[in-house]
Amino acid sequence: MLLHFYKYHGTGNDFILIDNRQDNFPKNDTKLIHNLCDRHYGIGADGLILLERDHSVDFRMVYYNADGKPGSMCGNGGRCLVAFAKFLDIISDQATFKANGDKYNAEIEADIISLTMCDVGEVETHDNHWFVNTGSPHHIEIVEDLDNFDVIGHGKKLRYEVYGEAGSNINFVSAESSNIFKVRTYERGVEDETQSCGTGVTAVALAMHHAGKANSKNIKVKTLGGDLNVQFDGDASGYFNIKLKGPAVQVFKGYLEC
Repeated sequence: MLLHFYKYHGTGNDFILIDNRQDNFPKNDTKLIHNLCDRHYGIGADGLILLERDHSVDFRMVYYNADGKPGSMCGNGGRCLVAFAKFLDIISDQATFKANGDKYNAEIEADIISLTMCDVGEVETHDNHWFVNTGSPHHIEIVEDLDNFDVIGHGKKLRYEVYGEAGSNINFVSAESSNIFKVRTYERGVEDETQSCGTGVTAVALAMHHAGKANSKNIKVKTLGGDLNVQFDGDASGYFNIKLKGPAVQVFKGYLEC
């Protein structure tokens, strides 16, 4: 099989994107997807995303983690797929797509993609952390000296020992000001630290606002790969009109014989 692929990244969170509107990609081949995402023997990526037809919206997003298994929602991946859809002339400056049965809207302005995320009804507060599901599960914990923190060691421990085999993404956070936060994320499915995580950035912004550590509903979150903004509305029922904003960039394209 000759595979035509594109490589995109959203603040360093990188993905293999494939136009699968002809439905010819072997979606059940976990080993193939894992090998394609391998950084030494494949293309290299945090995940693989298929763009597919959906007659009710502009397109459908099908996401796989780097381990080759189907994943939950990916915010940066969704933003990259919107940029890819524009590159393919499927959309112009707005998009509506489905992912895991949910509907998402997005807007494009230059290279900035604004993705409207699912509403969040609850931010769970625990003794030393918060838990938020923003389409993917996220543990959020404030730590000292984030730059030198052992994200992989502590992240892996929490991912398995606290959340079991199903796991959770683990986010370690420090505040730069009342509305600017730094985050480093250990992602399940990748089983490593990633440069950025869109659903994680969203979860961090909501958790910090819920905890009273942010006084604005427009929050900047700094990741290893760059800055993202999260804007939202909220009341006693939860958070809504949540928008994740940031760049999405095509890195290269190519063919691979599989």
